[in-house]
Amino acid sequence: MEGMGLMEKCATGDELKEWLRDAHQRTLDSIGGLNDAQLDLPQIRELNPFHWMVGHVAWFNEYWVLRGVRGRPPLLARTDQLYDSIAIPWEIRWQLPVPGNAEVIRYLDGVLDEIVSGAGGRELSEPEIYFQRLSAFHEDMHSEANTYFRQNMALPQPAGTLDGGLSPEPGSGAELADDVEIPGTESFLLGAAPEEPFVFDNEKWAHPVQVPAFRISRTAVTQEAFQAFVDDGGYENEAHWSVWGKLWRTSVPERHPVYWRPAGGGWQRRHFDRWVTLEPSLPVSHVNWYEAEAYCNWAGRRLPSEAEWELAAAAEPDGAGGISGVKRRYPWGDEPPTPERTNLNGWYGGPVDVTALPGGDSAFGCRQMMGNLWEWVADPFYPYPGFELDPYKEFSSWCFGDRKVLRGGAWITPPRTMRNTWRNFFTPDRRDIFSGFRTCAR
Repeated sequence: MEGMGLMEKCATGDELKEWLRDAHQRTLDSIGGLNDAQLDLPQIRELNPFHWMVGHVAWFNEYWVLRGVRGRPPLLARTDQLYDSIAIPWEIRWQLPVPGNAEVIRYLDGVLDEIVSGAGGRELSEPEIYFQRLSAFHEDMHSEANTYFRQNMALPQPAGTLDGGLSPEPGSGAELADDVEIPGTESFLLGAAPEEPFVFDNEKWAHPVQVPAFRISRTAVTQEAFQAFVDDGGYENEAHWSVWGKLWRTSVPERHPVYWRPAGGGWQRRHFDRWVTLEPSLPVSHVNWYEAEAYCNWAGRRLPSEAEWELAAAAEPDGAGGISGVKRRYPWGDEPPTPERTNLNGWYGGPVDVTALPGGDSAFGCRQMMGNLWEWVADPFYPYPGFELDPYKEFSSWCFGDRKVLRGGAWITPPRTMRNTWRNFFTPDRRDIFSGFRTCAR
């Protein structure tokens, strides 16, 4: 099918069944442990009601796999009128007469059962492999968005993301304080290669770009560093803010990150429903693109470009002062993510010290370029040259131009979702997401 890229022609459904079951459990965890009052929340801009989201995920999986590939009739009547995100504007979703929690979960369970029972142990066709993967990744995105919602509304942390007892040792802050110098190149291949089993349309395809030499921080900006900006009146000083940043800043009451509050001469941050003393060496989280830009202006720094970020994460030196032709799938290499390398999958229950997890360093010594927090980059979200729509036509194209790009994944992102070429995208005012940033020298 056009737009899929190269896929394995022969595969059993075993791995995909496990992915779909795991994504299903993440969805249940993302709304689990909440009472009816907590599930029935007031309208929040750009976020979806919990009940609607669960039904939408079930509809999406049914639409593409059961109806689209297998030719099955709809399991329930009127689901297109209730859960099609393309046809139903965001504000209308809060007003729809969607089923209650028990019924919508039965729908979600029923779709999963139909998909996995219909796959059996047989070899799957290329379209079925593609759309089952798409369904799992799409469901992962929505369960992550539900986690943002819980953080936004001061609800308890989802059970599936609670600290499992792992505690990474911090590294040496002194050795990571400086920038790392990245050689320039005339032809870095930005984007995904066709050999990838699955990529989204906005990652296609790898194309040569010129990247001059640059210096990038080894770690993300810490809460301690961002506190210095706040304490220095960074939010009040208009010199640090762009025109659009000033417009955003006048629309919000806080003069600090959204989940911070002053306490006893210092600061606290809210982690879901708990207030904790601000941890100096954790990365600053829940800051939007405008806040990141203003911090950079205050610090005499800048955000990395998207090409610089991917080069620092994925490239290898050639031993002669340049860039080799090797491109890594993950910052540390091609081996899959593990808790020793990265903070994904809720392994640590939240962000960790920016100096931790040296096993995940990139070839140039940049730490935590995957996991911990999504990282803002300077670029607006635009298509790569030769862009073509994938079967899920509405995934990227409607967002081109008014979003900014984020890279690297967050502590709650499933490992199966991530690779160095993955492009996330949000409007620059969004600070409910688990987002931070690292900086470059000017």
